[in-house]
Amino acid sequence: MTEQRPIVFLLVLCVLLSGIVAPVAAQTASQGFVHAEGKRLVTPDGATFFVKGINLGHWLVPEGYMFGFNRKTEHPNQIRQLYERLLGAEGAARFWDRFRDTYIGEDDIRFIGAAGFNVVRVPLDSRLFIAPDRKFEGPGYALIDRLVGWAKASGLKVILDLHAAPGGQVGASHDAGSGFPLLFYSHANQDLTVQFWRTLAQRYGNDPTVLGYDLLNEPIAPHHDTKYLEPRLQPLLERLTKAIRDVAPHQIIFIEGSRWGTSWHALGPPFAENLVYTYHSYWASPRRNTIQPQLNFRDRYNVPILIAETGEATDDWIVNFRSMHESYGIGWIFWPYKNLNQTTTVASVPMTPEWAEIVAFADRYADDKNAPPPSKALVDHAFDEYLKAIAFKNNVIRWSYLAALGLKAGP
Repeated sequence: MTEQRPIVFLLVLCVLLSGIVAPVAAQTASQGFVHAEGKRLVTPDGATFFVKGINLGHWLVPEGYMFGFNRKTEHPNQIRQLYERLLGAEGAARFWDRFRDTYIGEDDIRFIGAAGFNVVRVPLDSRLFIAPDRKFEGPGYALIDRLVGWAKASGLKVILDLHAAPGGQVGASHDAGSGFPLLFYSHANQDLTVQFWRTLAQRYGNDPTVLGYDLLNEPIAPHHDTKYLEPRLQPLLERLTKAIRDVAPHQIIFIEGSRWGTSWHALGPPFAENLVYTYHSYWASPRRNTIQPQLNFRDRYNVPILIAETGEATDDWIVNFRSMHESYGIGWIFWPYKNLNQTTTVASVPMTPEWAEIVAFADRYADDKNAPPPSKALVDHAFDEYLKAIAFKNNVIRWSYLAALGLKAGP
């Protein structure tokens, strides 16, 4: 009998400790949050949460091609200068306010939920949340508050994605920076990014509607000094993760690799619990060898993986690429939800004749800042008509695109 006492004691100790130190996943589930468990995401009741998402591109990080402009006018600063030339500073400010209020509205989110999506990924520009004096204030907070409320009512989860970090993390136009990934060269910008994520996590950390935080979108474009920059990626991701976890311990952290978010070769083993590794892939072959490196990473570290951007292709390609991912248990988020006069989106914004005049002027203005603009009457009418066209009620729904995603195929 005495030989059994150590075993009994250890069993009792384990039971007592299990009540004191509950697993993180169990704590997270008890709070109502979806969490990572092995290679899958799990709901509070233990069911698999398979991501079927859409990106709300262009809404808070405008891109030139989504206004119909060519590569001469693709950077957010170029677009801002163009609109100030046409509308004046005050008129341009009013346009941006109306644009953000209209481009994504409650009816858009309600439709996205009804169509069968379960996640929206929201690209963010840090400048909407950090004022020029570096105070954490701006229009972005109210816009995300509103979106999260709409998403909750429609049964959707939200991923907050930092598309444009202080200083720029990519070195390309869509990070709204200088053309270089200055985030990785500037301690001040890194500190600001840490505080940015801490601020958002404090605001949304108790809301299970926010699935998690995509720390840096497509960091370090491949045409920059990758040998210098890539070793600095994971240390910064670890620092950002800690800042979030200090105030919001239950939500998922989404980790992207470098080179347009296509490669995890610069990342080491997982450095925290409840991580999901994401990648981007456009126009690739819908065959296993396309995603074999990602599958290898998933198997090596027993973590969930997710394709967070893909799309802008034919319906047939979408069927094949989506189906291939699903066959390997990989969730997806397509890009984008809405675009101007396109068939490769869920919602298409009609191109008005007046807006075509603005597009033509943008090309001339990119080459010659003294180019005479269209008449004020035409400009005012073009922008008013554009703002009407972007509203959900005036969009064209591409039902074949939804069918290619395996979702709602008709009204």
